[in-house]
Amino acid sequence: MLRPQELDEGERERWRELRAKSPAPRNPFMEPEFADAVGLVRPRARVAVLHEGGEAAGFLPHERGPLGQGRAIGLGVSDCQGAVLRPGLRPDTRELLRACSLSSFAFDNLEAEQELFVPYAVAEHPAYVIDVEKGYEAYESVLRIRSPKFLKTTLAKERRLGRQVGEVRFVFDERDPAALRTLMAWKSAQYRRTGRRDRFAQEWITRLVGRLAVTRAPECSGTLSVLYAGGRPVAAHFGLRSASVLACWFPAYDPHFAKYSPGLVLHLRMAEAAAAEGIGLLDMGRGRAEYKESLGTGELPVYEGAVTRPGAGAALHWLGREPARRAHAFVRNRPRLASLAARTLEGAARLRRP
Repeated sequence: MLRPQELDEGERERWRELRAKSPAPRNPFMEPEFADAVGLVRPRARVAVLHEGGEAAGFLPHERGPLGQGRAIGLGVSDCQGAVLRPGLRPDTRELLRACSLSSFAFDNLEAEQELFVPYAVAEHPAYVIDVEKGYEAYESVLRIRSPKFLKTTLAKERRLGRQVGEVRFVFDERDPAALRTLMAWKSAQYRRTGRRDRFAQEWITRLVGRLAVTRAPECSGTLSVLYAGGRPVAAHFGLRSASVLACWFPAYDPHFAKYSPGLVLHLRMAEAAAAEGIGLLDMGRGRAEYKESLGTGELPVYEGAVTRPGAGAALHWLGREPARRAHAFVRNRPRLASLAARTLEGAARLRRP
């Protein structure tokens, strides 16, 4: 049992080697660099190292609560979770928890290939993806067939943005810290405007994004993309990328330019730039949204749930998570109720504004 920073280079290379052998997309949230960044802002972050014949055969990054409640590392912001194991290795799940001194292990974005934990899932969610494996032109061709009006309208708005505001410029990997601060301010305002919890009001998330923004590794690199018009930023996105996957994470735009749909334009340019970089998949994460349905070419399943060991810790886990999770699922699975809940949140947010 180690803190992420205590892994030696041999263990890190073994982690990467095992991850490369997985049939799952090479999502950067599953790399040691992401665990490192979380470990620097979350003191209870740990990595369980499984050994077999004197060699590291698996890794389970997680966080441990004060009473042994375990959770996927970065739970709440991580969009891909699970263990990294040698192909064919299938330890007893509850014995693994016991060895980690965990009474439970909760996840909300477990990847589909996680045979160790999928049997304990209580809900499956779609994660929307954009496939640009065959290049951006092939992706545009798919949109022209499936959503011709959407693509035509978005491209027309991009041209109108250039005419009415100024030259449109896109930077795929922007290194200006001021641009990242602008994005975080937009995102905070969006959370408050829609009545959602402001993630950037939590210091550890702000610090985590700051650390990942300067992380540069082949399979986990912070990537800030910015759409400019007339020399000023109008939309931006911060995510993580590997050699083959761009994990879309925090997109936002300046609401003053909403009529131009700058967020949609930004995602099209991100897809184009990603394809040019050899990235084959943009993972937009779980959660239904109109823009994801318009841009996406498919879905990947992710899972929510927890494995527990009998005892007081399991009871605490249930009391702490299950009632809220079941209430959210009840609303989410009823479109009219979900729409009403969204309008209620927005109304409450307007009342709170000075």
